[in-house]
Amino acid sequence: MNNEFGLTRSPKEIVFGDGQRFALGAITAKIGKRALICTDERLASSPVMTELLENLASHGVECSVFGGTLAELPSDSIEACVTEYKDLNPEVVIGVGGGSCLDMAKLVALLLTFRGSLDEYYGELKVPGPLIPVIAMPTTAGTGSEVTPVAVLADKKRDLKVGISSPYLIPHTAICDPELTATCPPGLTAISGADALTHAIEAFTAVRNPVNSDLSQSRVFVGKNLLSDQYALSAIRTVFSYLPRAVANGADREARSKLMEGSLLAGMAFGVAGTAAAHALQYPVGALTQTAHGLGVAALLPYVMRFNAEVAPESYLAIAKALDIKGATDKETVDQLVEMTRALFETIKIPRTIAELGIKESQLDWIAEQSLLAARLVNNNPRKLDFQSMRELVGQAFHGL
Repeated sequence: MNNEFGLTRSPKEIVFGDGQRFALGAITAKIGKRALICTDERLASSPVMTELLENLASHGVECSVFGGTLAELPSDSIEACVTEYKDLNPEVVIGVGGGSCLDMAKLVALLLTFRGSLDEYYGELKVPGPLIPVIAMPTTAGTGSEVTPVAVLADKKRDLKVGISSPYLIPHTAICDPELTATCPPGLTAISGADALTHAIEAFTAVRNPVNSDLSQSRVFVGKNLLSDQYALSAIRTVFSYLPRAVANGADREARSKLMEGSLLAGMAFGVAGTAAAHALQYPVGALTQTAHGLGVAALLPYVMRFNAEVAPESYLAIAKALDIKGATDKETVDQLVEMTRALFETIKIPRTIAELGIKESQLDWIAEQSLLAARLVNNNPRKLDFQSMRELVGQAFHGL
């Protein structure tokens, strides 16, 4: 019996291309006539939002705009939005912005549908059923949240970043218009694109779980598989090719479009395969340094790649082949892949070590301990992780070894 296994989960519709934001009104009107838009302060007062509101109104959709989404998504801001708009009874929630705005829309839809407290849904498969439909329109190319089953927030009571994961969190529709990323500044373009590359590489190199008929139903993230691999490899090739161009010249329309394509494909990959050690380590690193998620995972990624490839080189060799990297030996090939990744990140000014992010050597034990609490990510890593191996890994990322 062939033991090959594949899984894809995605929105009902994914609409991609320049100018496709103007499909929003027609798409929304098919779902409902009352909409709540979740965005941030800058976008709420932008000409883009004026255009979108006019487009929605022309299709008979009444809109309210919540412009209070904050970076890293503090839990109290989500609750504030729900409190303010619960009597509106929106028939659709629209997220417009970066990953935090899209996650805000998902979590607002969750609480408007099922009420209760956010902490009731922390972890995997706690969402009891379908939500008010969400339309996700990203303005950055990186998180892939427009197609994924996860939302990440900052729990203010626990001073901790936590995730809620469920297929029910996948948006109803994703509208990916590369023109919306044209004004994204170089630093944010770099961090977001590096995040997308990390998603794709960690999805492609994730553990391959034993296959049974329950695998797709008992887990949100099932590990490396036949179908996620196709999205991941395509994303890796695309981001490697176009990220430096998009950072160097924000007006490069082809690079902007290709980078958004890569981010979307990476989201399709890790939305079912999951991520691993770089993401597990970023949570405590980010908590200590208050640095952006994409910056942390990218600084960690080359060390994780080398660490994992020592015991599970096959996936890294497949990535190298896709990028036309060929060393004299397998080890040399993987080394070249790691150095190529480092060189890309250096070009777009990603720090080489976590020391450059502000981590102190005295914090490394705590980071190793805390990262192990992210069991889903730890168990998805192709090389077994315990305190000793995690401490070794974070030490390498600190010292630049």
